[in-house]
Amino acid sequence: MQLFRTIPAQTTHSRVLAIGNFDGVHLGHRALLERLAADARRLGLPAAVMTFEPHPRELFSPDQAPARLTSLREKLALLESCGIEEVFLLHFSRKLAGLTAEAFIERGLVQGLGVRHLIIGDDFRFGKGRAGDFAMLQAAGQQHGFGVEAMHTIEINGERVSSSAVRDVLGEGDLEHAARLLGRPYSISGRVIHGNKIGRKLGFPTANIQLKRKRVALTGVFAATVSGLDKRFLPGAASLGVRPTLGQGLRPVLEVHLFDFDREIYGSHVSVHFLHKLRDEAKYDSLEALTAQIARDVQATQDYFAGEYHG
Repeated sequence: MQLFRTIPAQTTHSRVLAIGNFDGVHLGHRALLERLAADARRLGLPAAVMTFEPHPRELFSPDQAPARLTSLREKLALLESCGIEEVFLLHFSRKLAGLTAEAFIERGLVQGLGVRHLIIGDDFRFGKGRAGDFAMLQAAGQQHGFGVEAMHTIEINGERVSSSAVRDVLGEGDLEHAARLLGRPYSISGRVIHGNKIGRKLGFPTANIQLKRKRVALTGVFAATVSGLDKRFLPGAASLGVRPTLGQGLRPVLEVHLFDFDREIYGSHVSVHFLHKLRDEAKYDSLEALTAQIARDVQATQDYFAGEYHG
């Protein structure tokens, strides 16, 4: 997959394009991307995606912007797994936000990308003041010779699949529900880094996973698996949050205690797959009380993987 951070002034070839933020790459996104790939094959053209960094809401209302479901690296990997051949990653700035809808179509879609067919979500708006919509794109398509298709919302058991819906159920701790909307267990990827070794001192060594995000969509203690270290998914107990007992401040930390595992893995890039929430974060009066609770969490996680957990 090729990654471009700008749109050329004049394209050298045509392509089929989808536009969106694609946070989480959930089943609704996947349905759109499958349609994109099918249209690209039919036309013999590359399947391309235009997406934005940062998320527009992070620019205009950073304090109210939602937690990201995926980091940029995770999103790009998921897009590639869906058969996307080109990604145009545009820096979302006030200058870009101030571009008129007409200029976006003429300079970006027609001249810069040579779009032959465009797929968007049914609520997509674009251009200065969000003036551009599906009807404007249809009219431009008739003028410039490209097709426009709006992908309607995907529903599962009557529920609309969206990034907001995934965030809501993750916030409620319902990981099984989130997995149904995503089409896979929710995961966070990152590099294993050195921590303060508190888990090792307590008798439960953990892999500390680097989090390149200020906010997370879920917190608590979880039964999880880790990929990237072995051919198989390794089971373990994961903790994600601010560690209130240890007074570590407000920045979230992701740690995983892997069962029957004793290898040096610093620097490895891994993915933590969250399967079931055991409990919320809690503050304990002493390290002894925390150690006792960790032991109960580890036992509960082992019971979960053994099919004996009834919490």
